[in-house]
Amino acid sequence: MNEQTVAEPDADGYTKALSKRQVQMIAIGGAIGVGLFLGAGGKLAQTGPSLVFAYALCGLAAFFVMRALGELVLHRPTAGSFVEYAREFIGPWAGFTSGWMYWVNWAMTGIAEITAVAIYVHRWLPDVPQWVTALVALGFLVVVNLLSVKLFGELEFWFSVVKVTAIVVFLFTGIALVIGRADIGGGEAGVANLVAHGGMFPAGVGIALMTLQAVIFAYSAIELVGIAAGETADPRRVIPKAINGVVYRIGVFYVGSVLLLAMLLPWNLYSGGESPFVTVFSALGIAGVGDVMNAVVLTAALSSCNSGLYSTGRILRSLAQHGEAPAFTGRMNRRHVPQGGILFTSVAYLFGVVLNYLVPKEAFDIAIAVASLGVVATWATLIACQLRLRRAALRGEVERPAYRMPGAPYTGWATLAFLALVIVLMAFGGPAERIAFWSIPVLAVLLFVGWRAVRARRSTAHQAAERVAAPD
Repeated sequence: MNEQTVAEPDADGYTKALSKRQVQMIAIGGAIGVGLFLGAGGKLAQTGPSLVFAYALCGLAAFFVMRALGELVLHRPTAGSFVEYAREFIGPWAGFTSGWMYWVNWAMTGIAEITAVAIYVHRWLPDVPQWVTALVALGFLVVVNLLSVKLFGELEFWFSVVKVTAIVVFLFTGIALVIGRADIGGGEAGVANLVAHGGMFPAGVGIALMTLQAVIFAYSAIELVGIAAGETADPRRVIPKAINGVVYRIGVFYVGSVLLLAMLLPWNLYSGGESPFVTVFSALGIAGVGDVMNAVVLTAALSSCNSGLYSTGRILRSLAQHGEAPAFTGRMNRRHVPQGGILFTSVAYLFGVVLNYLVPKEAFDIAIAVASLGVVATWATLIACQLRLRRAALRGEVERPAYRMPGAPYTGWATLAFLALVIVLMAFGGPAERIAFWSIPVLAVLLFVGWRAVRARRSTAHQAAERVAAPD
């Protein structure tokens, strides 16, 4: 069947330029990012094989979040995604808060991705400063996002193809190496590596729980398919299939990959300064394989940064249309792209370039810790909205879609409790996690002040309109 795109913009100003092929790969690619390709190495070195359980537990939470998102999208597809759902089912303040927390998520994620790009390129160009590489990558991605959504979709499609192909190749190769008990870096691959070096929990259960925040970050961007629904032809048919694809690939790609990594090499041979996939392939001693894998994980970092510019551009425009973000962030260019929001986020990404200049070693950990707050806020918003949608349907106010979150409302409450646990545990983590945790009251105050300012401006505008309309 030929893919069709609609050239004319819809009521929101967007064109339905993303095809089924692109949306499905965006959904899959969104679930494979730098949190796995880079972050898993440092966390394996920190916690050992117990990281597998952290990925499985967070993957279960991600499953329920995605099903909640699917139900909301089938209720009403919109490029504003959960911001519009929060506004509809919880209240205007929830739309404002969730939108800006999502922006915080992607602003910090972009910094992490920019840092990852610099780390990967450093392998080939050790004399080039990290901030230079970060700046070049940012410039390229901003141009792509400003040109057209179709170009974004095509680039993200091929980024995702590279990531998925690499993971599949790794899974088959890893399984073969484990079954064959291959010699890797002087050691034998096998199931024994899971328990031979201090057991499954070499650092203790407490330390294993501390990794939940980083794993939650690894799963960030899975909600991107909900935002893409607003620019997708026939979303009611395409989106459920895309979401179902994400759900089972989470188990295979994430949990399967971390399990294999723990079996291929002793956990203490991994590090946070290099992708664990590069570590494995380099240890095989095959010339050039490590460099190929490094190019793949570089693609993953560029992909995630690309997605961040795309999604925040749409979310900021949704906020701007309600007077909850600077007016210029709502501006569309002649190619029907929200250029104001994209440029606003790119300025935040420039802060990542500065962070790479000042503290190149700490930039990644700090960025993903703060970004995790935004991920948790987004996931919690989606669950809360689904709970409200279900209640409204029971009251007969709306029709609940046939594609539903299983086990609701109990699975929804359990997921919210798990997300609360993740936030509490951050207070007992490392320096980066504690920085993120103690930034919560700062963010809360900023959001409160921002919302009060929005309400005051609306009240003033309303009073002025009433004076104009009043008869003399």
